Amino acid sequence: MFGQLLLGVAGNDGIRRLVTGSTLSRPVVARFIAGDDVDAAAGAVRDLTAQGIAVSLDRLGEDVTAPEQADETVAGYTELLERLAGEGLTCGNEISIKLSALGQGLGPDGPRRATERAHRLVERAQALGVDVTVDMEDHTRVDDTLTTVRALRADFPRTGCVLQAMLRRTEGDARDLAHAGSRVRLVKGAYNEPPEVAYPAKADVDKAYVRCLKALLDGGAYPMVATHDLRIVAVAEELLKGRPDGSAEFQMLYGIRSAEQQRLARDHTVRVYVPYGTDWYGYFSRRLAERPANLAFFARSLVAG
Repeated sequence: MFGQLLLGVAGNDGIRRLVTGSTLSRPVVARFIAGDDVDAAAGAVRDLTAQGIAVSLDRLGEDVTAPEQADETVAGYTELLERLAGEGLTCGNEISIKLSALGQGLGPDGPRRATERAHRLVERAQALGVDVTVDMEDHTRVDDTLTTVRALRADFPRTGCVLQAMLRRTEGDARDLAHAGSRVRLVKGAYNEPPEVAYPAKADVDKAYVRCLKALLDGGAYPMVATHDLRIVAVAEELLKGRPDGSAEFQMLYGIRSAEQQRLARDHTVRVYVPYGTDWYGYFSRRLAERPANLAFFARSLVAG
């Protein structure tokens, strides 16, 4: 309930202008965002890979309003991919793409055009040895996103997909995607969804998460266990006991639970989701809504500033 309230407030244009225009916000944002440009993104990759941690890079900017902006997203990711290849940072790493940033919402033809742009990106990424995972957004985009993932997997089977445990439909989607070689990032979900399509209670979301994870593992998929909830981490570690190495990986966000990332990396593949770019407000507000501790950190920093 608190998270939904905060997301509603964060969607206010006045609040957006206040937060993005404040010089006090930037040091706090830097905890969760690697930086504004490709230089910052590459630096984060170097630091994390040196620690034995893999990376998923997200170029922020989902609110495109014109095809030209979607094309800029493709160009920006292509620049990033070439930079990673030039520095020898491709092995084991990936990019995460939002179809809204590729123009999915731009009119009736948006989903098809976004799929075409995604196909070009995945083709270039895989040629350079970089995987791609397609992020999931709010419930209105799930069907179009899964359609795009199926189209991409026809040519690039390693294309990853994201499922949100908070959505009531997701257990069925998990069973559909539970097959050998299917890379699925399982998250709780961070969008303000209505109760008719999403579980409003955290306890129900947690239970759904575990059911979905079991379905993916039992079907032979490769789950990417994306959570900071230590209870679910413990459940996942228990479920992985006795399974072959490389059956799954753990994922966490840049700037959150770094010590736990290091602990998990001793026995498992760990990947950190690293966002970068100037259009950070939407991502940042969702991080605040996910955990009250994040909001408390933000408030303390503003007061200290």
